[in-house]
Amino acid sequence: MRHRRISYGWVVVGTGALITCVGMGALFSLGIFLKPIEESMGWSRTGISTIALINWLAMGAGSLAWGALSDRYGGRLVALAGGALLGLGLVLSSQVTSLWQLHVTFGAMVGFAVGAFYAPLTATATKWFTARRGLAVALVSGGIGIGVLTISPLVRWLSSVADWRFAMIVLGDLAWLVILPAAFLVREPAAGEAPAPLPVPGAAPEAEFSTGEVVRSPQFWAIALTHFACCAAHSGPIFHMVTHAIDQGLAAMVAATVLSVSGLASVGGRVATGLLADRFGAKRTLIAGLGLQASMIFLYLFAQSTAAFYLLALVFGVAYGGVMPLYALLVREYFGERVMGTAYGGVFLISTLGMGLGSFAGGWFYDLLGSYGWLFVSSTAIGVAAAVIALSFRTPRPAPALVPVAGGR
Repeated sequence: MRHRRISYGWVVVGTGALITCVGMGALFSLGIFLKPIEESMGWSRTGISTIALINWLAMGAGSLAWGALSDRYGGRLVALAGGALLGLGLVLSSQVTSLWQLHVTFGAMVGFAVGAFYAPLTATATKWFTARRGLAVALVSGGIGIGVLTISPLVRWLSSVADWRFAMIVLGDLAWLVILPAAFLVREPAAGEAPAPLPVPGAAPEAEFSTGEVVRSPQFWAIALTHFACCAAHSGPIFHMVTHAIDQGLAAMVAATVLSVSGLASVGGRVATGLLADRFGAKRTLIAGLGLQASMIFLYLFAQSTAAFYLLALVFGVAYGGVMPLYALLVREYFGERVMGTAYGGVFLISTLGMGLGSFAGGWFYDLLGSYGWLFVSSTAIGVAAAVIALSFRTPRPAPALVPVAGGR
């Protein structure tokens, strides 16, 4: 009896999810560190939230730079370099004595390092798949949710048994111990390994874009602007979820688990939308997810009880997690494989501006007005705008027919 050979692409997907889990989990842990740092160092929430702004700006620049390098040298080298820099940034962050130092170490170094993971490894994973590309991208993206689910309570626990400095040292060591060995499992498909679709009779062949053609394309900017607005909408509520819950009377550990619930739900959302996108298309799935996300952000204005926070975290997690893999699929549909790392890195760079501004705005609104109310109002409006922009996406060029291959790729 012949056994179907399982594609090595699934190893690349699993490794990408693991590396993304550690990297993005470390990045999002700043929301857990916010309260302990505020209390021990006396720095304002605006000042600490500025680190998140720097994080995302550096991550965006890193995504573009690392993505271009991955197109040229492959994902393995990029993941190794990013893992080494991430561990160094976290260990140095544990030793800071002033806010500007934390801006450099956790803000710039950690942010730039994490840029080496999600976008480049997603681009690498797409090279291994055709029919199940949506699922593959969703699983790599699921590493983000798993990172929030696992790293957040770990950081909260380490901070409670020792302090935030000890937690950062452990996190840095974890980055080295997990990412560096795992990176050696990442590789590009060799000739004949990646499944090749057969063209539809009479259809135009799939075009391959240059970097210049991508940047000049109106569709690139439409996708990037939608991603920017989407991230600007959900980043503030995510980053300030724990402190807002504590302000509403929840215990610190309970508040941390609320964030973990949203992370877990986001994993399910990513996988579900990946499957839906394979069936119904990325555009329609994205519009539905953006609408759900905006609705959940608005309901945070009324959440006060523990049950309400858990319920919102569950549905909000499905929404914000679900939309994230879809941008990579859209970039791949419109611009092809050859410049996927650069094109998606560029879109991700612009989206990180939204992540940074949303996180910063939450701290600014709180210090100015004493609550997060206006954060949720403005985030809802921006989330609606994202859905409206997504409605303008044109139909991608005709896709080639897919041929079933061994391993279900």
